[in-house]
Amino acid sequence: MSNATMSATIRPEEAAHFGKLAAEWWDPKGSSAMLHKLNPVRLGFIRAAIDAHWGTDSRGVRPLLGKRALDVGCGAGLLCEPLARLGAAVTGVDAAEENIAAASAHAAGGGLAIDYRCGDVGALGLAGFDLVTSMEVIEHVADKAAFVAALAAALAPGGLMILSTPNRTAQSRLLLVEGAERLGMVPRGTHHWDDFVTPDELRELLSAAGLVMGEPQGIAWSPTKGLHLSSDLALNYICGVTAGS
Repeated sequence: MSNATMSATIRPEEAAHFGKLAAEWWDPKGSSAMLHKLNPVRLGFIRAAIDAHWGTDSRGVRPLLGKRALDVGCGAGLLCEPLARLGAAVTGVDAAEENIAAASAHAAGGGLAIDYRCGDVGALGLAGFDLVTSMEVIEHVADKAAFVAALAAALAPGGLMILSTPNRTAQSRLLLVEGAERLGMVPRGTHHWDDFVTPDELRELLSAAGLVMGEPQGIAWSPTKGLHLSSDLALNYICGVTAGS
C-alpha cells in the first residue's frame, strides 16, 4: 500500500479539532477531563493484557523493559508516559502538530525520553513494535481499513496490539454524543456517532489485516463505580489483538 493511500487516513478537520485542545490536554479539570478519568481504566486492561501475553509478574513495575511500544493518535501523551514508566522505549504518533509539541514538552518536564512524531502512521514507515496501542482513534480516521493495515505493519511478530473505541449503539448515541457533549463533559464535535465501530466490524477489519481480535471488555459507567471495565460493551470497549497464525 502506498504512502499516498496511507496518508488519506488522516482527516484534517479531526486533527485541527484535537490540536486546538492541546494546551489543556494535561489539565485534569480542562477539556480532556474525561480522558484523565478514562486513562486508569485503559491502563488496568493494558497491564493485565501485557502480563497475560508475555507472562510477566503482575507485581513487577517495569514489565515492558526491553520492549518497544507505539501509541497511535497519542494526543499529548497521556498513555505514552505511563508506557514509558512501565519500561518501554515509546514512540507516539499524532496527526496534530500542536499535540506533539505539548507531548514533547510534558515528557521533557518529567524526564521521559519519548520519541514523538507528527504524521500518518502508515506514511512514517514504523515497524517492529512489541506493543501497539491506539485508543479512541479509529472512529476519527478517513479509511479504517488502511489505518488498521498500518497498525498491523507496525506490529512486530509475536507482538500485542490494544485498541479501544466507542461502540455504535443507541446507548452511545444518547450518552456519549448527545449527553456528554451537551453537558460539556467532552468538547462539542469530538464524537461522530456514524463513525463508531461495532465489535463485529472491528473484528472483520482486523481479520482482513491478518490480525485476531481477543475477547473485548466494555468500558462502562455507573454512579457508584464511575468508569470501569465491564462485560457491557454498549458504550465503549477495549480489546487485545494478536497476529493470526
